[in-house]
Amino acid sequence: MTVFNVGSINVDHLYQVDHFVRPGETMGSSSYQQLLGGKGANQSVALAKAGAKVKHVGAICRSDTHIIEQLQSYGVDTEWVAKVEETTGHAIIQLTGEAENAIILHAGANHTLTSRQIKSVLDNLQQGDWVLLQNETNLVAEALQAAQEAGAKVAFNPAPMDAELTRKVLPYLDLLIVNEVEAMDLAQVDTIEAAAEKLPKDYPDIAVMMTLGKEGVRYFSAQEDIQVPAFVVSAKDTTAAGDTFIGFCLAELSQGTPMQQAMTKACAASAICVTRMGAAPSIPTMNQVNDFLAQHN
Repeated sequence: MTVFNVGSINVDHLYQVDHFVRPGETMGSSSYQQLLGGKGANQSVALAKAGAKVKHVGAICRSDTHIIEQLQSYGVDTEWVAKVEETTGHAIIQLTGEAENAIILHAGANHTLTSRQIKSVLDNLQQGDWVLLQNETNLVAEALQAAQEAGAKVAFNPAPMDAELTRKVLPYLDLLIVNEVEAMDLAQVDTIEAAAEKLPKDYPDIAVMMTLGKEGVRYFSAQEDIQVPAFVVSAKDTTAAGDTFIGFCLAELSQGTPMQQAMTKACAASAICVTRMGAAPSIPTMNQVNDFLAQHN
């Protein structure tokens, strides 16, 4: 089975700082890196490193051919990445010594997807394929609806969170992937337990994957409720932790792995990721994840 990931591709400008810059302040950084990033690209890289067959659907500036080469080097199929005149999306990231980050995004080419591009992709779907989206591109609602109508299994990670858009597209989803704050906002409640109780009642046809940071991850639907703890590690950079979890979990599910086992493997991948700097380059391989799990059994 294939995962078609309709998602962003960014160039990340990563600055290591003592603290987040304050209004009116000019501050030097202790280091700088330019890295492949964007939630979509990160999730495609994670999917590929986890062994999934992944086709990325997105757009970059036509002059940035090195990005295509990078994605391909990780095993991502880039046939459906359009080359446009608009600048490639990018992010300005401040990262503190406590592994906290502050990010400014510019959408750029990520908002140049076309209906024709999405239709062409969905025409290639096979039974059992997944379509994955985040909220860093244009045409999100249109793509989710078209994917559902085409018979795909549909997963949505609505980050950056737009509660109104997310409620609108819930009828098109099989799997909603959110963190605890996003889940509470969506359910319009104040606690994790209330969100876990309300969302399955309000939306009985979808399953929810709720990431809980250091507490792990919880999967719930009208039929089941599963929680897997996080692994304890010393974090350096949490930038791509959620994307790594999503990629590895969905890769396992696309290969028929039971949910709890898929979640455990994805938590291990995320734990390794946060011990490294950067986004896509910090995502581990499946062999590294298996070694990590063997050491923590």
